[in-house]
Amino acid sequence: MRVESAVVLLEAVPRHASSIWTRAYLRLLLGGDTACVLLACVCVLGVRLLYGIYIPLAEFLLGLGLVLAWPLALMLGGAYHQRANGEGTEEFKAVFNGGAGLMAAVAIGAYATQTAIARSFVMAMLPLALLATLYYRYKMRKRLHRRRAAGEYLRQVIAVGHRESVLDLVMQFRRQPYHGMRVVGACLPPDGMDADLDGIEVLGTFDDVADVVERTRADAVAVLACPELDGAALRRLAWSLETDRTDLFVAPALMDVAGPRISIRPVAGMPLLHVEHPEFGGVRRFVKTVFDRLVAVTALLVLALPLLAIVALIRLTSPGPALFRQTRVGREGRPFPLVKFRTMVVDAERLKGALAESNEFDGVLFKMRNDPRITRVGAYLRRYSLDELPQLLNVVRGEMSLVGPRPPLPEEVAQYRTDVRRRLVVKPGMTGLWQVSGRSDLTWDESVRLDLRYVENWSLILDLQILWKTWSVVTRGEGAY
Repeated sequence: MRVESAVVLLEAVPRHASSIWTRAYLRLLLGGDTACVLLACVCVLGVRLLYGIYIPLAEFLLGLGLVLAWPLALMLGGAYHQRANGEGTEEFKAVFNGGAGLMAAVAIGAYATQTAIARSFVMAMLPLALLATLYYRYKMRKRLHRRRAAGEYLRQVIAVGHRESVLDLVMQFRRQPYHGMRVVGACLPPDGMDADLDGIEVLGTFDDVADVVERTRADAVAVLACPELDGAALRRLAWSLETDRTDLFVAPALMDVAGPRISIRPVAGMPLLHVEHPEFGGVRRFVKTVFDRLVAVTALLVLALPLLAIVALIRLTSPGPALFRQTRVGREGRPFPLVKFRTMVVDAERLKGALAESNEFDGVLFKMRNDPRITRVGAYLRRYSLDELPQLLNVVRGEMSLVGPRPPLPEEVAQYRTDVRRRLVVKPGMTGLWQVSGRSDLTWDESVRLDLRYVENWSLILDLQILWKTWSVVTRGEGAY
């Protein structure tokens, strides 16, 4: 009965419907990229004509040739790979590599053949085309995310694993639909067929995966870490799915480690997953520290007048100091005085005990959506994270970073399990993955997992991505209370 009901729900979805929209989406990217380079060519040639510069026919033809070569260069850079589009930096890296490669090829080719090529093509047209294409890809990605949030352009996925891991995957995909995945069914061990998966049908056991995929017309299978599915079982599953080109995703047992730290190396005929240790010192840490302090000092200078205005507003609307100092725990467990704008009444800490039963958080944190201790001005400051701006002083002093795990209270650290203490190996941050992934709407376990993921994969590039996303999250004011 469970299988039949799921099939009825999915009958309207053609097999591998995701490939249909993917091809259409790639055609949109191709057309947009060509339009971007054509616009750049018209702009450069138009400016030259505007200033009365004679343009030979050969240069018009060269411009046309570069327009035609542009999408080819992007394709060679990997900008049209399906897996590169939708999330992450791979798409933008591919566009940049393809565009930069074409610029280098034109410049080197002209030098090697002693061909006279207008510098405006290399110095203006191609860089302008690159910027326009990156902007177009960014807008297309945002459009794709909006469509996915509305339930469109999603891959139908069958999750295979134990109840806890499957349920976690379901929650992740529901909270972050921009990944483009939707779990439509699950295959569990025989003793877990009656498990509750928050509305997801249990359609079979591990032996029924291929049959379930056929009946539900799923686009992909996500195999989560479980001892029953060893190498031989996964190999047989891959063979059973390859006829219909169903995608197979396998989650390793080592979670939250990604990027350049992971590589597959053949050893004695076996593909072994090699995991490098994270770097918490050396040159990378020095660069991060210099970057943090330079940005913090610049931000304090630029925001000096708005900060003074907030100080005056707090003092005028509620009695007490404008700044609130609180002991937090930093890198390697060292305490430090965190500075924030005061958003609560002066005796807020004393009143906290009386509100303990109203805690809406499921972990060691204390959170309330309608905390009576918050002042009217404080609610506005919290909504847009303006209360955290004085933490730039902590960054300048080297106690915090711009990006990192959330700075915990000493009483929270006292309740940490061994694995949670991993958060303390790097400096806490003003923002982080927890900030751009839900803020206070996250559960305790989710916030811990995001902090640990940052610790395991931190890099300056990741920091820049988080800072970029923080702006949009803060301006929307979502998940802040």
